[in-house]
Amino acid sequence: MASVSAPSATAVSPLAPRLPPAKALHLSTPFKKNKSKADAAAFHSTHPPLRPSIASPLLRLRPQAQGADYSSPPPPEDATGAAEETFSWSSVIVPFVFPALGGLLFGYDIGATSGASISLQSAELSGTTWFNLSAVQLGLVVSGSLYGALAGSLTAYPTADFLGRRRELIAAATLYLVGGLVTGCAPDLVTLIIGRFIYGIGIGLAMHGAPLYIAETSPSQIRGTLISLKELFIVLGILLGYLVGSVEITAVGGWRYMYGLSAPIALIMALGMWSLPPSPRWLLLRGVQGEGSIENYKQKAISALQKLRGRPAGDKISEKQIDETLISLKAAYAEEEPEGSFLEIFQGASLKAFIIGGGLVLFQQITGQPSVLYYATSILQSAGFSAAADAARVSVVIGFFKLVMTGVAVLKVDSLGRRPLLIGGVGGIVLSLFLLAAYYKVLGSFPLVAVGALLLYVGSYQVSFGPISWLMVSEIFPLRTRGRGISLAVLTNFGSNALVTFAFSPLKELLGPDNIFLLFGVIALLSLAFVIFYVPETKGLSLEEIETKILK
Repeated sequence: MASVSAPSATAVSPLAPRLPPAKALHLSTPFKKNKSKADAAAFHSTHPPLRPSIASPLLRLRPQAQGADYSSPPPPEDATGAAEETFSWSSVIVPFVFPALGGLLFGYDIGATSGASISLQSAELSGTTWFNLSAVQLGLVVSGSLYGALAGSLTAYPTADFLGRRRELIAAATLYLVGGLVTGCAPDLVTLIIGRFIYGIGIGLAMHGAPLYIAETSPSQIRGTLISLKELFIVLGILLGYLVGSVEITAVGGWRYMYGLSAPIALIMALGMWSLPPSPRWLLLRGVQGEGSIENYKQKAISALQKLRGRPAGDKISEKQIDETLISLKAAYAEEEPEGSFLEIFQGASLKAFIIGGGLVLFQQITGQPSVLYYATSILQSAGFSAAADAARVSVVIGFFKLVMTGVAVLKVDSLGRRPLLIGGVGGIVLSLFLLAAYYKVLGSFPLVAVGALLLYVGSYQVSFGPISWLMVSEIFPLRTRGRGISLAVLTNFGSNALVTFAFSPLKELLGPDNIFLLFGVIALLSLAFVIFYVPETKGLSLEEIETKILK
């Protein structure tokens, strides 16, 4: 879900991907094959060939203490011939935290809605005269933000490359702020749904822009960890929503506070993103794509990288990194159009990537994940925790457990690999869903079975679909179609999320909870087969190795 997407121990440059060896040896000659030998000679007279170890550029990164002299010569090469870039951890945290707040606000909406859906329908607690909502009306309130996220995903597809990651996230924060205030102050149901929709547009933009900004500004050595940590922020948001819900569940009009408290966090996100520079890699891409002077964009990229890494103006390390990245981008686009077309995403390597990434985020949702989270409090009530306050408190316990299991996934994803965690986690999801079905069918006198099944579901999801789906979406698409491919994956995610969330209440009334969880269990079995037969292992591979070894 979040939600938001991996890098290996052998990392590439923080800005430029490492090209396959065949291309790496020619990075200093970014001209088309049909150029004459004279042209090539002229180019080489002003652009001496780079060593393969730099031209790749395959860099290993190491933390550097504050106050280091960035004007000193580059560090020596290691045994493999690869240079090591230095960075300070303090310079990494800020460019990660503010984009990750977009994921936290997405998670907060999930957790807050769990309690707000009960508060809103209570004659004593809603504080309204329109509390008696039908199943369809409740479905619109709960899934309203998800339909907004769909609209945000559709908006991101044609505009994200133009806006850039930073401005996209500023727009997302603004929509979060407006949506939270409108929802919290809604005088009637229609206004409430409109506020939920506006908030959801912010979700769609944030879940597209955040993984891109984090990936393009993080040192490559820790890029995978940071993208996975974005999922941890989503879980923190869910937990925060559960906590606010448990505090406000007995207050009259408590649902207004549950939704409205997202506004201050959105304001912090907007101010934080405003203080950050654009993605240096995006700036270079705009130059290579002919949107302006390459030299102008190059200088902006150098300045942005210096600010991101906390380096002084004029340091040579940032200039060298930008030069290497620019050479790589020119070489990558020398024989092709700068941007992939819409149809290219459904061809060749990009199609295979979309089947893998899109399939993961689709199964992530249609195995019941949004239903279990959005309706966790209601499920706990039906399981024997009849008081709204009791159910809200148990949902907080589930939120803490979800947080712990997410931490396990973040720590193990690079050592165990993607496939083992996916297979084990999805297997646990299958078992938990069949346990929930069995509880409603024959084990109704054992409410702890439902609680245990929910914990198993949450834990299994958080070591599999939760972080790894977005991690693989971030790394599986080829460079040329990565922005649009992620847009389509986000669209698939929120489209299926909204559909399942909206349909859960009517289907629950039509089929009963036992059969609805049985249906989710069967779908989870299909998702397990998909993971086993279609999802590759990408541990230890660079982005370009994934493209050349797996997608082709």
